Amino acid sequence: MESKMPFPEGPRRGLAARLALRLAHVCFAWTRGMTMGVRAACFDEAGRIFLVRHSYVPGWHLPGGGIERRETAVEALAKELREEGNLVFGAPPVLLNVYFNRQTSKRDHVLFYRCDRVRQTAPRRSDREIVEAAFFRLDELPAGTTAATRRRLEEIAGRAPFSDVW
Repeated sequence: MESKMPFPEGPRRGLAARLALRLAHVCFAWTRGMTMGVRAACFDEAGRIFLVRHSYVPGWHLPGGGIERRETAVEALAKELREEGNLVFGAPPVLLNVYFNRQTSKRDHVLFYRCDRVRQTAPRRSDREIVEAAFFRLDELPAGTTAATRRRLEEIAGRAPFSDVW
């Protein structure tokens, strides 16, 4: 039976079809382009939350960063947790929500994960990007914890509905 799909899948797809599909993706990126990042609420075995303080923006934040080309969201999350806190997953991350982040740009979205039983392989030393990084009890968050970070924790705790906006 002949496929009714405009572009056959797999090895049967010809060069023209692959080029047309690539062109469509480029057009979508140009006309509907958006950026996407990941952030996570990372809890250790004691239930403490991991936060970072950057050199270039004020306040304490949940760790995260942008998703690069050819990188899955979970790969990006693992990379950012490793880079920002020397953290490794203890359990698979759970996607909690997707937010529009208009503070960053008119086209930025954030995938928000919960990571339980994370482990820190070594203390995180400060550098040009991360000034401080540490675990905190939820009832002892540091001064300067951002409003967005506090809102995400309220959403996780069930004390606030999940928002569409970061």
